[in-house]
Amino acid sequence: MPAYWVARSRIIDPVEYKKYTDQVPAIIAKFGGKVLARGGRFEILEGPDTFHRFVVIEFPTLEAAHDCHKCEEYQAAAAFRKNGAGQVETIIVEGGDATH
Repeated sequence: MPAYWVARSRIIDPVEYKKYTDQVPAIIAKFGGKVLARGGRFEILEGPDTFHRFVVIEFPTLEAAHDCHKCEEYQAAAAFRKNGAGQVETIIVEGGDATH
């Protein structure tokens, strides 16, 4: 069953943040990830106006999404944003029957 990595972010230092985003596509591809949405137009329907960049990535399984996030390469890339270049919230949600 597919799983979706959903992230929302606020970029504080675009130069340092780009060092992170330049590396991510190749890393997620290694785990079968496919970017469905990244940085496009958005509208906040409910909730705080904290984040201004949104990303949705589809993985073949929840485990693949989790393994990607925990891998050494991703964590090294994420260090660029974790040093103060951005604020991010990321969740993984498994796809499933929309009737439940």
